[in-house]
Amino acid sequence: MIDQEIIRHHIQKYIVGVLMHQKYARFRDLRPPKVDTNLYSYHLKALQKSGIVDKQAEGYTLGKQGILYVDRISTATFNVRSQPKIITMLVIQNSEGEVLLFKRKRQPYTDTWTLPYGKLHIDDATILASAQREAREKLGLPAQAMIHAGDCYIRINENSIPIMSTLAHVFRFETDDIQLHERLQWVKPHKLSGLNLAPAVESIVARTFFRDPYFFEEFEEDWYN
Repeated sequence: MIDQEIIRHHIQKYIVGVLMHQKYARFRDLRPPKVDTNLYSYHLKALQKSGIVDKQAEGYTLGKQGILYVDRISTATFNVRSQPKIITMLVIQNSEGEVLLFKRKRQPYTDTWTLPYGKLHIDDATILASAQREAREKLGLPAQAMIHAGDCYIRINENSIPIMSTLAHVFRFETDDIQLHERLQWVKPHKLSGLNLAPAVESIVARTFFRDPYFFEEFEEDWYN
């Protein structure tokens, strides 16, 4: 994983900036104007050592770490861009029609009730596989059959400025085979509004209950509304 602060020096930014726009470059083409050769060589070697830059027969090129890094930065500022979080979210009902909620134990929105969810992992083969992994890890449900009900884009604003965003792939299924505890409870749908909920939970549950083949919705809420 690349440290978000890894490229701070202007010489290293210049070198990476050149390689962002061409596959290979010669030694002399990567040197910033009016920079001492020894100083330039020092920073080029530092980038090679960290895996940002690689030297091949064709010339210097971005290494794997460099490619991953430039995929995440602003080309204008070299700052790492804040990206939406991508999750799978589970809308689970029991035979009584109740919905499964769990209480968050960490920020953001600690101690609010939300639907079971988890971030997609880069090694998840499919979105469905990610949702099934979350059901297994968080709820102890192996090989759970489920339906991809839809997707939701959730934006959180503070003073009309977006500060967080989440793309949720929503899956639904029914089961009574859940071991409850103080942070994992069944809740009747009409009682959701009386709980301290995380953003968009009630709206997502309501939308999923339509049972459309597939839906897409966007929700926007204020920070700690």
